[in-house]
Amino acid sequence: MKRLFMICGLLFSVITFAQAQGGDRKMPTPEERAQRNTEQLTKKLALTEDQKTKVLAIYTDQNAKMVKLREDNKDNREAMRESMMKLSADSDSKIEALLTDTQKKDYIAFKEERKANMGRRGGPGGPGGQGTPPPPAPAN
Repeated sequence: MKRLFMICGLLFSVITFAQAQGGDRKMPTPEERAQRNTEQLTKKLALTEDQKTKVLAIYTDQNAKMVKLREDNKDNREAMRESMMKLSADSDSKIEALLTDTQKKDYIAFKEERKANMGRRGGPGGPGGQGTPPPPAPAN
């Protein structure tokens, strides 16, 4: 009986500890996300300081607009998705306009790599969401 109480107590404390670890996550600000995205591109594409400054401005603007889109379209996920896809494509074209031909090739490869990674994680909407292909049909 003593062992049972010890095991239950230990199990309870492990569960409590595990829940306490993940409770203080916060969403990064648009500026923090823009800074992180710019740093990623700088590493991948070897951006110049001028390019880096312009890319940071593009990402900051994009992220601020995305926050507003989320707030405005809480009830209509499809409209929000369409607006965000358009905004993302617009930002991509602005960034591509800043790049050299070599950087453009690397940027396209970088986007493809990110797209592949998103598909492995479950894509938009999590596992089984729109970013994952349907499971294969069973063989008869």
